[in-house]
Amino acid sequence: MAHETITLDISARAIATVTLNRPDRGNALNQTLIDELGECFTALAADSAVRVIVVRGAGKHFCAGADLGGPGGAGEAKFTLAGMMERVDRCPKPTIAAVHGAAIGGGFALTSSCDVILATPEAFFSIPETRLGMAPSPTLSGLFMRAVGYRNFRRYGFSGERISAAQAREWGHVSELCAADELDARVEAIADAMLMSAPEATAQLKARVAEYGTPPASKLYDPATRDAKHTRSEEAIEGVAAFREKRKPKWYPR
Repeated sequence: MAHETITLDISARAIATVTLNRPDRGNALNQTLIDELGECFTALAADSAVRVIVVRGAGKHFCAGADLGGPGGAGEAKFTLAGMMERVDRCPKPTIAAVHGAAIGGGFALTSSCDVILATPEAFFSIPETRLGMAPSPTLSGLFMRAVGYRNFRRYGFSGERISAAQAREWGHVSELCAADELDARVEAIADAMLMSAPEATAQLKARVAEYGTPPASKLYDPATRDAKHTRSEEAIEGVAAFREKRKPKWYPR
């Protein structure tokens, strides 16, 4: 299947590499990218020729969050953002995120949906939604809390400050820090170690992680809340406008 916003490579050793491929937009998430990631992970989950999945970004950044300034992409949505995250998070194959540059908002949540996160020292994460006049959705809030912990989520969710890769490593979100020129080798080494584990046993373990993790997948992806949409509040309209115009929002005291 041809893809517009991702590339997919499956090696002879059963390692699939999914690359977000909108480098001119910082791999920001538009509807086409959300749909293609959802479809790709649905297919990879069922593909017996795939044992390990690597997720990375082309260009300068891993994923700069929601695309607030570019074209929307596909017309009718096939996946919500939460629905796509669920496909990644609950995929029965082990997943490795190779992070460089920015992992912002939905990009940060995407890393939290993966099993192992490797990051270069200059990589950073952030939860910017409140700066844009909206609260993260229930699913994203749960994924962020999983990534940084309850107390840290309260600080960084309220402030939108950047979280360095070193800080994320200290909290346990990042598994390893790797120099940029060593990242590929570490991805390969960890994927190779995962290939030593039996695929059915790995799938069973991933199901248990989903059931007993914090928050559990049953809560993260509750159909009653997972597809909650942001209302177009006055704050959200102003926050997005301020972002596009590269200025401080009106609620910031001068």
